[in-house]
Amino acid sequence: MPEMPEVQGLVEFLRGRVAGLTITRASVANIAALKTYDPPIDALRGAEITDAARHGKFIDLDTAAGHMVFHLAKAGWLRWYDHLPATIIKPGRTPIALRVALSDGSGFDLTEAGTKKSLAVYVVRDPADVPGVARLGPDPLDPTFTRDTLSELLSGRRTQIKGVLRDQSIIAGVGNAYSDEILHVARMSPYALASSLDGADVDRLYDATKETLAEAVAAATGKPPADLKDAKRRGMRVHGRRGQACPDCGDTVRSVFFADRSLEYCATCQTGGKVLADRRLSRLLK
Repeated sequence: MPEMPEVQGLVEFLRGRVAGLTITRASVANIAALKTYDPPIDALRGAEITDAARHGKFIDLDTAAGHMVFHLAKAGWLRWYDHLPATIIKPGRTPIALRVALSDGSGFDLTEAGTKKSLAVYVVRDPADVPGVARLGPDPLDPTFTRDTLSELLSGRRTQIKGVLRDQSIIAGVGNAYSDEILHVARMSPYALASSLDGADVDRLYDATKETLAEAVAAATGKPPADLKDAKRRGMRVHGRRGQACPDCGDTVRSVFFADRSLEYCATCQTGGKVLADRRLSRLLK
């Protein structure tokens, strides 16, 4: 799933390519992806794009006629074309959810792999009209996100820290992958309760969050969309690296599997050597 660093990379790429161009066509291939009807998507035809921005994991194209806001969900991506293909999109027979044509002949597709379709596109007058944007918590890379901000967000929450980091209404932009990375850098168990963290724990978690995300955003900036996924995978310390050696201690990176995702961690660095139970095996034994 694209998270804050990759989304920021896409925003920087789009800002440098589309600002000042006009939308000549926006073709919806998967009608379920379009979540709004007022204003209609056709209202963007002929509108100049003035900027691109990020809200958590949402991408926002600001135009003279409104905002096109989209969320790539778990399996979505943006495919850029310097010269947009002239082929006709056949709804229901393509992974393309939306095609946007621009005034210089370039454009992009929003695509989604797999059968579960969660990619979402909104055309709104204000980004806050998108429910997912309206409920976002503070952005951890915003200068106003301080150590005290994090401490206040964690205070009193009897919730596992992994879940807190992934909850967009608490902290915007962090998902499954970067929460694994942050917790590894912080040397913290994903199952630690947020309310149980002491001052030193909060310090480590704050520094790890800022450091991990800033480095990932720097690595993503300047790369075209086609290169961002590989850059993300190369930069991972533990996420997606089950069975490989921990870069810090050399122990084996382990996974815990859930219904639709997994988490990766190092037992030596994060759990005092304790191996966390595999949820799939636990269900089979019941």
